[in-house]
Amino acid sequence: MTPAEHVAGARAALEAVAVPADAGPMAAYLKDQFPFLGVKATARRAAVRPLFAALKRAPPEEVLAVAEACWAQAPRELHHVGADLLRRHAKRLQPEHLPRVRALIQSEAWWDTVDTLAVHVVGVMVQRHPELVAVMDRWIDDDDKWVARTAILHQLTYKADTDEERLFRYVLRHRAATDFFLRKACGWALRQHARQAPDAVVAFVTAHEAELSGLTRREATKHL
Repeated sequence: MTPAEHVAGARAALEAVAVPADAGPMAAYLKDQFPFLGVKATARRAAVRPLFAALKRAPPEEVLAVAEACWAQAPRELHHVGADLLRRHAKRLQPEHLPRVRALIQSEAWWDTVDTLAVHVVGVMVQRHPELVAVMDRWIDDDDKWVARTAILHQLTYKADTDEERLFRYVLRHRAATDFFLRKACGWALRQHARQAPDAVVAFVTAHEAELSGLTRREATKHL
């Protein structure tokens, strides 16, 4: 099957379980930026299970092509399907695939797709291919806030393997940011690291209290 055929089947499966009355509230949750069919996450994942099964052993290039075809569809649920598909195959993606992932990060960008790709796709790729750290060092200064947010969040699931120096350095890069999503990402990344190193996060926030936004500080210390 071609990527378009795979996606056509996935869309038909989603349409079959859609609840049109849910479409409006789902769109409103994302500031009415994207149309929805009205398929919530649990139903969505169940509906596209055959697609994921069909692509279980597909080469990464085919998986990426299907994800890109998902993004070419208007309903937001199809973008989520593409992100979930890449998440399932993240361990198989290679450094040369990162530019295509970046293109998806920047396409129809909002936190719901960006964060899945940042944490569960880019994060996995960087951990498995340490040479991609240099790419994150470039992304953190990118003019596109979603690319920079990806760099901030990519270590979110690393736990004890988090590169603390790099995390703190990335946060300080955006200490003067006025954008909500960058401030929030900085606080979220710090809060997550605080689960492993609370004293280090407290010391960092205290040392830079005058530089960090109130949102970043509140998010960072939320559970401390």
